[in-house]
Amino acid sequence: MADHDPVRAVLDTSVPHPARRYNYWLGGKDNFAADRESADEFAARFPGVRIGARANRAMLQRAVRFLAGEAGIRQFLDIGTGLPTADNTHEVAQRIAPESRIVYVDNDPLVMTHARALLTSSEQGRTTYLEADLRDPDAILADPALRETLDLSRPVALMLVAVLHFVPGDGAARPIVRRLLAALPPGSWLVATHATVDFSPPEHQAAHRRMRDEGRSDVWTRDRAEFAALFDGLDIVPPGIVPVSEWRPEPGAEPAHPRDVAVWGGVARKP
Repeated sequence: MADHDPVRAVLDTSVPHPARRYNYWLGGKDNFAADRESADEFAARFPGVRIGARANRAMLQRAVRFLAGEAGIRQFLDIGTGLPTADNTHEVAQRIAPESRIVYVDNDPLVMTHARALLTSSEQGRTTYLEADLRDPDAILADPALRETLDLSRPVALMLVAVLHFVPGDGAARPIVRRLLAALPPGSWLVATHATVDFSPPEHQAAHRRMRDEGRSDVWTRDRAEFAALFDGLDIVPPGIVPVSEWRPEPGAEPAHPRDVAVWGGVARKP
C-alpha cells in the first residue's frame, strides 16, 4: 500500500454506512449497530438482499478475471471499494498478472484503516487507497497518488461496482461516469453494477420508495434503460446488460433468480 494520508472524515458509528452494511450482508464483522439495524430493515423488506450482495461480489471477481486475463488489463481504478474481504480486485488481478496496479477509492474512514492493513500488493505490482467521494470525480482524478500509481496514457479498468446507486437523482450518475471515462484512454474498460427494482413486485417497489422518501434508504435504484445509458458509446461485451448472477456465471453454476439479485451489471470497452 502506498503511503497516502489525506484529511480523513470523522467516523460516525451512529450513522449507517453502505460499505459497513454491505460487509454485514457478506458475513463480515467490520460493522456497527446502526449498520446492522439498517441492513436488517432492508433484508426484512427485501429478503433477497444478501443473495444480491453475494452475487454482485462474485460478478466483480469474474469481471476482474476476464479483464486481467482475456483483455490483458494491468491497471484498475476501483471506486466504492468497500471493506476488504476475500478476493479483492488486486488479489484477483495479481493472481493472473502480478504486475497489476490498483487504486482503491472509498469515503469511509474505517475502510481506510483496513485498507492500509489488508490491501497489500504483490512485489511486482502496486495498490493505493484514496479517501475520496465518487460524487467529486475531478478530485479523484487530480489526486497525486492516483497519478503515481496509474499511467493514464494506458488502458485502465474503471470499476463502479454497487456504488452508483448511492448517487441520488434521475440522470445523476451518467455525468460522473462520463467524466471518469473521459480521463481514460481508448482501450479502457467500464465495469458497473447497480441496484434495481425492475424485478420486484409493485408492493416491494412502493416499500422502497417509502424508505427512500423517509430517509431510511440511501439507495437510488435505476431501471435497465437508465443503467444501460451509462454504457453509451462503449462496446459492451457479451452477454450484455444482465442481472449480475447471469454475467458469465461459473460453468455448472445455477444463477440466482433476478428477483433475488435485483442488481444489473455490464462490462464494456472504450473504443
